[in-house]
Amino acid sequence: MVATAPTVKAGEQPGGDRPVDQGRDRIVQVSGLTISYGKDVALRNVNLDIRKNEIFGIIGPANAGKTSFLKSINRMDMFDSSMRVDGQVMFNGRAVNKLRNIYALRSRIGVVFPLPVGLPLTVYENVALAPRLAGTRNKAELDVIVERCLTRAALWDEVKDRLGSLGSLLSGGQQQRLTIARALSQDPELLMLDEFSIAVDPVTTMRIEDVLKELKHEMTIILVTNLVQQARRLADRTAFFLDGECVEIGETEDLFTGQANDKRTSDYIEGRFG
Repeated sequence: MVATAPTVKAGEQPGGDRPVDQGRDRIVQVSGLTISYGKDVALRNVNLDIRKNEIFGIIGPANAGKTSFLKSINRMDMFDSSMRVDGQVMFNGRAVNKLRNIYALRSRIGVVFPLPVGLPLTVYENVALAPRLAGTRNKAELDVIVERCLTRAALWDEVKDRLGSLGSLLSGGQQQRLTIARALSQDPELLMLDEFSIAVDPVTTMRIEDVLKELKHEMTIILVTNLVQQARRLADRTAFFLDGECVEIGETEDLFTGQANDKRTSDYIEGRFG
């Protein structure tokens, strides 16, 4: 059943008075989340949960608050003094704002942003860095990790003969896939993708989408995308954000087959705005 959420109390799911499920199958639980930058409010009173081993899609036009939502999970507000986060964000049952070791939190969450953020390292070392920091020193083990992650990111065949070259020398699309491989090298419990396909060609995008379908058996994926059909192809459930509000959450196929409860959701999916 699809739920709507114009106004809800903290701790409630959008569209009803059911408390947020505290069951073990939830990896992210958000209650009364409000995010502001100075006087500008990016998100208002968002309440939702994300299940383990699902692809959770978030769609909506620009400035809907989608990226701010991701930042709140990974405590990126620590890098932005103007960003204020109110409400509660739980990761695996623990409030992220009360965790003492933020680096341990981030080691369990992989993040891929719209444009590639490369490290000034070789292709190999871009992927091997996180395992090294986690204590892996054996070259053979690192080789296996690097090949596996580059293969999952649909990049191995293109770079296997130049692993010693700087990652910054790759094309834009290749650098983005290198970023995905680097995120996977952390062996994350949660992978957050923010418009990952902006700099990737359609054929490679489809290859990565196939990989994501397989990865959800190993981890949870949050997929922020402006491509509504990408959400339909990949997401188990989808949330629609608009003007800082979580308008609606539902099973993806329900939302895309005329069963959305809020007309704004249908209008956006059908391309009448956005």
